[in-house]
Amino acid sequence: MKVTGFTFLRNAIINDYPAKEAILSILPLCDDFVVALGNSTDETAALVKSIEPKKIRVIDTIWDESIREGGRVFADETNKAIAAISKDTDWMIYIQGDEAIHEDYLPLIKKEMELELGNHNVEALLLKYKHFYASYDYLAESRRWYRREVRILKNLPGIHSYRDAQGFRIDNRKLKVKLIDAYIYHYGWVKPPKGLQGKVRNFNQFYQTEEWIEENYPVQKTFDMHNADRLVHFKGTHPKVMEQRIAAANWTFEKDLTKETPKMNFRRKLLQKIEDLTGLRLFEYRNYKIVK
Repeated sequence: MKVTGFTFLRNAIINDYPAKEAILSILPLCDDFVVALGNSTDETAALVKSIEPKKIRVIDTIWDESIREGGRVFADETNKAIAAISKDTDWMIYIQGDEAIHEDYLPLIKKEMELELGNHNVEALLLKYKHFYASYDYLAESRRWYRREVRILKNLPGIHSYRDAQGFRIDNRKLKVKLIDAYIYHYGWVKPPKGLQGKVRNFNQFYQTEEWIEENYPVQKTFDMHNADRLVHFKGTHPKVMEQRIAAANWTFEKDLTKETPKMNFRRKLLQKIEDLTGLRLFEYRNYKIVK
């Protein structure tokens, strides 16, 4: 069974993404790894090439910023990485530059790949999510945050990144997936208040015009946490590859952020209550079909 990891990156250092940690977190599962390396203005290229040169293959790309609508440039870059994966690869593992997988889940993931390799009814594995927010001590948990996504796929003809690279499709239909008990740790929103505000501005430049960004997210020194919706305390452990980055974090929040996020409107509050009591997320968007 051959496994190839893949991702796309651009200006990971400027945006303070744990790109090195992301790659290292899944590298033990991979025979090789493809990075679509965009036209960065920082030292992202040197960072990637320093990780494990014998296993990591870099393809240089230029981002087409004209396809801004819906963040399609992210899917375009992801597809460039997929196109560079060799035909003899059985499974592809996708990781974004602000994600990581805890080492505790690696044996389970490997077992599931081996188990489902010959099952033609399963085209991908669906993973659960933990979205960290503001600091490494808080999780954003609400309907505003996707709770599952495809990150492990069979190397099948026609598979491509969909919309803004959140998920995948095959010949424009939803993938048949198996939900497994493993989590992606998402760190893209872990930043000091000023960094969070900059994150939103940088993120939206691939979706909106400069005029829209200035009107809706003008430069500020603080961030009002409105995007979190609901925060809870994180009580688990982080992946070992993240330990050094977490130890270097140089900001603290004096107040308990679980009490700082805004109240939900009635509809979201009701739907959230139903989910909390039953585990069912009504009206959830699913870019996949769970078959097992």
